[in-house]
Amino acid sequence: MFQSHMSRRIALQAGSIGMLGVGLGDVLAARQRATAAERKIPPKSVLFVFLTGGLSHQDSFDMKPNAPDSVRGEFAPINTQTPGIFVCEHLPRLAAMSSRYALVRSIATQSSAHGDACHMLLTGRLDFPAGYNEAKAPSPNEWPSLLSQVTYAARSGQDLPTAVVLPQPSVNEINKVRPGQYAGKMGAKYEAWHVDIAAPCALGNGACPNCFRHDDDQYEHGSTTVFETPMLTLPAGGSLRLNDRARLLAEVERQQLRLERSADALRLDEHRRQALSVLADPQTRRAFDVEQADAATLGRYGKNKFGLSLLMARRLIAAGVSLVQVNLGKNSSWDTHRRNFINLKQNLLPYFDQSIAALLDDLHESGLLETTLVIVMGEFGRTPKINKDAGRDHWAPANTALIAGAGTRGGSVIGATDELAAYVTENQQTPENVAATIFQTLGIPRETQWVDFDGRPYELYRGEPIVLT
Repeated sequence: MFQSHMSRRIALQAGSIGMLGVGLGDVLAARQRATAAERKIPPKSVLFVFLTGGLSHQDSFDMKPNAPDSVRGEFAPINTQTPGIFVCEHLPRLAAMSSRYALVRSIATQSSAHGDACHMLLTGRLDFPAGYNEAKAPSPNEWPSLLSQVTYAARSGQDLPTAVVLPQPSVNEINKVRPGQYAGKMGAKYEAWHVDIAAPCALGNGACPNCFRHDDDQYEHGSTTVFETPMLTLPAGGSLRLNDRARLLAEVERQQLRLERSADALRLDEHRRQALSVLADPQTRRAFDVEQADAATLGRYGKNKFGLSLLMARRLIAAGVSLVQVNLGKNSSWDTHRRNFINLKQNLLPYFDQSIAALLDDLHESGLLETTLVIVMGEFGRTPKINKDAGRDHWAPANTALIAGAGTRGGSVIGATDELAAYVTENQQTPENVAATIFQTLGIPRETQWVDFDGRPYELYRGEPIVLT
């Protein structure tokens, strides 16, 4: 499955001008501005797991066993560790550790279209900016991603990236990028690291190499490996292998001379220092080399894109990155319009259950769960009614998120839906509340604003954080 470290070749890409210099090293300026007493409190991080395409909440965390046959589905609920809380029978590991997470069953995205819903969730805003056009994504006429907003709020000149997204962007079936993933109106200066490290695969649905087509069982993984060696995409074009320190330094210095009369010169000097720090830091470099983990760790997380991506994220959190987003699958992975029950049972839930449970266990055992907020959700839920293809379609009015860590009261349920899991009946939340929860966890002040490339200010918080304690 795995080839040698030197044989792989994918870039760490970050928007239009490359990773080197767009979000490197902005580890929460709010931490630096804290008082001496506040610095004694361990800084918190966020690990956001994005289920691209939209997980069926009725067939996972908000089951309705008493609903009519046309809604109930094929899966049975099972008891969890917490009396009175039930989850899908194909999530046995997560059922056994319910005391470590809360289920927020009352999230409404307010759009049942992938592009609009992704823009809402990934930017933390329900509105759209002037000139927004999903077909033109990524573009400057989008709100900045949550990762870019955190990068902006954390301008500190430190030696690690503030925010990282991996292992690939969310795209549709024709490889078109979904909106809301890049810096948009904030400008490329505040791009997060985009670690595009997943090996090429025609569809990439699910936990490659255990990938699948939605309509049959004949699909095979389109590569000989899961990940490829990351490379740095440099601001002036070209790329260098992550382990080629000398050439990287020479190239950055060459670009610095070219830009010395521009407004970017000082920032490029900062990029030089930050890039060298990342390359020289064994803990950070080790985060990208997950396939070389010991056999017990690989067996725990799973030797697939789900498990290895979450292991990489866990290592980046441990290294000091503040916000990590993991895209579990490409856009269509959880978009189960066809064969919903077959694909969930065979191709999605087993790998999801193993990898998320391993992540929560690992964070707990290391003590990182005390300071790391884990959010697991898609851009919307699925329709109550099962369609003619044994699938469920897009459904914005109700969705469930699994949230753990950073003081979250485990074994709890927040909000509720009606008897069909169709509409929220209690404690409705939106992507704006999810975003506020992330900002609050990272210690970003409520009055924080960001400024677009035309100098217009915007508020960061647009909702109240979800009460998780």
